[in-house]
Amino acid sequence: MSTLDTFPITQKWPATHPDRLQLYSLPTPNGVKVSIMLEETGLPYEPHLVSFETNDQMSAAFLSLNPNNKIPAILDPNGPDGRPLALWESGAILVYLAGKTGRFFPKDVAAKYETLQWLMFQMGGVGPMFGQLGFFHKFAGKDFEDKRPRDRYVGETKRLLGVLNQRMEGRAWLMGDEYTIADIATWPWVRNLVGFYGAGDLVGFQDFPNLRRVLEAFEQRPAVQRGLKIPARG
Repeated sequence: MSTLDTFPITQKWPATHPDRLQLYSLPTPNGVKVSIMLEETGLPYEPHLVSFETNDQMSAAFLSLNPNNKIPAILDPNGPDGRPLALWESGAILVYLAGKTGRFFPKDVAAKYETLQWLMFQMGGVGPMFGQLGFFHKFAGKDFEDKRPRDRYVGETKRLLGVLNQRMEGRAWLMGDEYTIADIATWPWVRNLVGFYGAGDLVGFQDFPNLRRVLEAFEQRPAVQRGLKIPARG
């Protein structure tokens, strides 16, 4: 009996490789943060698709790992002190994987906290605001006659893009020359905004040349190209 068998989630998503980190996710902007990080680090892992179409995220098995019913979540059989670790919230997972591998997180203490600052900027601002704009522009919200809710998120999204664009002036990545977990968290959401949500024209994305430059560089990374497709949709 493997150490992972004691976790109820493995009954719904059995581990073929119980010695590897288990990823429960879907290739959404939040989900691919972790798959990209895992691909960038080369850490062995096994992905499991959590399908929203069948409400997998609401199943008792998934809720046993993440009571907040959101992807991604991980189960690491080789956690701290050699004990399994269950973890959810994409930002927390990125910090954990950076610490586990010693990758994509500055060693300098001041730079580390500055990286966390930009990670929290994505978690508290970019993700929620872009997501709300997506709802009102692409999904059910687009049928609302009252456009004030949509316009509120358009305005806030433009403001956040402006903050990012200013930050990227003269920088390759959010922390300068060093690619970090802050980039891994942020650029999938920028990509989703102009791609899947189709909101580029709405927010005037052409007016943010630094963001277009960095997004292109991000998309050219081989690990990013792989991670964007993991877990593979059925």
